[in-house]
Amino acid sequence: MTDPAKRSPKSSRPAQSARPRARAGESPDVRFRMRICRGDVVALGPGKVALLEAVREQGSITAAARHLGMSYRRAWLLIDELNRSLKSPATVSEQGGQSGGGCVLTPVGEAIVRLYREIDQEAHRAAAKQIAELTRLMRA
Repeated sequence: MTDPAKRSPKSSRPAQSARPRARAGESPDVRFRMRICRGDVVALGPGKVALLEAVREQGSITAAARHLGMSYRRAWLLIDELNRSLKSPATVSEQGGQSGGGCVLTPVGEAIVRLYREIDQEAHRAAAKQIAELTRLMRA
């Protein structure tokens, strides 16, 4: 996990200076970071979508948090914030038992991941020419 002193104050993400530098000759990594906000709250964004994907793959919030390198509390709060912003929840948690419980995506959660990724792909396609022009302006 990243040193907390290197984190930006409003986020659990590492501050810009903590990101690895690009190697010479390496292609730039172009990312779109669409967010849907309700007031000051990011109701949906790339972090919550990545968390939903991790929950789908890992089968629990605990395992998803571990996979993403975040605390369980942070993951739970993000899932709770997302679910409270939706008409129907994106996840359903199952209580412990022999298998220890877990968490699964609802059809709404699956739709969120699918739509978000489709928008990301469409944005890349739509801006491909401009992205190519911008990256040609960068040092090799």
